[in-house]
Amino acid sequence: MDHTESALAGCRLFAGIRPGELNQMLSCLDSVETSYAAGATILFAGDRSRRVGVLLSGRAEILREELSGARTLVAALLPGELFGEGFACASPQAAAPQLRVQADLPCRVLWLAFERIITTCSSGCAFHTRLIANMMAVLADKNLLLNRRIGHLSKRTTREKLLSYLSEQQSLCGASSFVIPFNRQELADYLCVERSAMSAALCRLRDEGLISFSRSRFELHADFKDHV
Repeated sequence: MDHTESALAGCRLFAGIRPGELNQMLSCLDSVETSYAAGATILFAGDRSRRVGVLLSGRAEILREELSGARTLVAALLPGELFGEGFACASPQAAAPQLRVQADLPCRVLWLAFERIITTCSSGCAFHTRLIANMMAVLADKNLLLNRRIGHLSKRTTREKLLSYLSEQQSLCGASSFVIPFNRQELADYLCVERSAMSAALCRLRDEGLISFSRSRFELHADFKDHV
């Protein structure tokens, strides 16, 4: 299995799609592959391209940038992840022009026509019903992810935000030791806190014996849950 097939196999949109249907499906969805250099903008929220992307290789970020220059990391994208579906199906009035998708590393993206995903074609392709159900599941999952992030941001202090986020990651991974998808600056951007304040809060949690960490790997100790 090559990198493209591996990324598509891991994409939630294609769950339940048989490998033999892949080529027919990509043709039906008017797929186009594009490469991007590190730092390049992949998609603006206001583009209204009516296409969604699947990251095939590299790493990308969804960013929110204010007129003041302040930047918030909304999400990190890894190979196999779908993006742009919210931009494609939202009304023009609901578009958030501050949002964009940027290549963090050199990326390859497979673009798919959104309308062809959510409507059955004249050929009556058997996989379309599954695609529509999968797209609904993707939208629902991302809504839940957004709600969880709002839960972190609603905490009053940097310490409380870190406790909330790390507790969630432990629950998602099902283990006390895990790797988060962010470096220090990205985690600060994601939690909307100053990096220096966040680093100080992490060191205090470590000194209290609640956590240990090395780069993006964290381990939560036995007393951690008593402080969440």
